[in-house]
Amino acid sequence: MADEKPEVISVIDSVEGKNLKIEIIQYNKMLGSDSTSTSTELFYRESTGLKLKQVRIFLNNGQVMTEAGALHFMKGNITIENKSGGIGGLASKMVSSMLTRETAFKPIYSGKGEIYLEPTFGHYLLLGLDNEEIIVDKGMFHCCETSIEVSAAMQKNISSGLAGGEGWFQTKLKGSGLCILTSPVPESELIKYTLNNEKLQVDGNFALIRMGNIEFSVEKSTKSLFGTLTSGEGLLQTFKGTGEVWLAPTLAAYKRVGQV
Repeated sequence: MADEKPEVISVIDSVEGKNLKIEIIQYNKMLGSDSTSTSTELFYRESTGLKLKQVRIFLNNGQVMTEAGALHFMKGNITIENKSGGIGGLASKMVSSMLTRETAFKPIYSGKGEIYLEPTFGHYLLLGLDNEEIIVDKGMFHCCETSIEVSAAMQKNISSGLAGGEGWFQTKLKGSGLCILTSPVPESELIKYTLNNEKLQVDGNFALIRMGNIEFSVEKSTKSLFGTLTSGEGLLQTFKGTGEVWLAPTLAAYKRVGQV
């Protein structure tokens, strides 16, 4: 009896809503290249655990909104539209786009069928919001149900805007429904802290998500300016309140490796 062939495509994560289902599929083995250099690159990627991934969405008379240009292919009775909201809405979208690194026009897919978004060797986060608001790093938004509003969130104090490392604006998602975010690291490497009227301080820009009643600011690492200068720590991203903060501690290490 012949050995069974290994499964080439597998579902590594999924979440289901009222009128849609979202899956993250993974290509476990890529064997189709006729280029030696490409095959060598793929070998090294696979030997380090990097797998090609893709978002697959099943619509059942539902709607989903994605970043512009994210579509790879689709099948079924699905229509695509862009809602600009008139001149005022268009201006608002353009400004939000410049501030958050998200595209100004996010197409809405409606109907019944399957949608595949562009594949990547990167990573995804699947979240379900329940009348909530979350703030995420610029450029992380990938797709969501149309019941979620995507906009720009301005930093609430001067210290976070000038010295926080995130700029004056981040991306805000608000409402109820499913959403997919891109992540610079696998979800398994994230540390998700729940704060209960507490303070969390971070030396660097690796806090990806915050939700709940969390205030973001920048503080000196010590009470005195001299202490801050001599401690070697400088300024710290500071999160205070009640809610959640998601950290990517391995992000800095990946960046250092990429610069070697």
